[in-house]
Amino acid sequence: MKAVFWGFLSAVLLVGNVFAQEAEEGEETGLALPRMVSLRSNLINARSGPGARYPIEWVYMQKTAPVEIVAEFELWRKIKDWEGSESWVHKSMLSGRRSVKVTTPGENNIYDKPEYNSKVIAKVEDEVVGDVKKCPAGSDFCLVGFGNIEGWISKNNLYGIYPREVIE
Repeated sequence: MKAVFWGFLSAVLLVGNVFAQEAEEGEETGLALPRMVSLRSNLINARSGPGARYPIEWVYMQKTAPVEIVAEFELWRKIKDWEGSESWVHKSMLSGRRSVKVTTPGENNIYDKPEYNSKVIAKVEDEVVGDVKKCPAGSDFCLVGFGNIEGWISKNNLYGIYPREVIE
């Protein structure tokens, strides 16, 4: 009985190590990990593990919200959201479209140029999602579209962009 248990435990540990190695290297897609993507639907089941047999932990209900892929396993992606929660979703529920979520509480300025002393053209509340147009090299700002408003907002106020990331 002991030999069977230890054999089973060894197999579980081996599978666990292979899974961890694949997730760290992004071998399913060959794309870099971690990487930012967005939610493709208004209703996405977030599961405790990589498969439909795992229980649903919660449901994402904000289409285009940014999330970070931190691991891959077959057709499943482990994502981290703007609050730091991690869960697994099917890859078909994610889009390569880049978006950002405003994380600084209260009203945030949107400028007409990538400078703090330029004209404020609008204000946006925290948790609003926008489409990334560009984030130039050497700039602390990104050009973001929020509905029919397009302007510059500080990267420090956003989730969905890495600090030194350049998007042209």
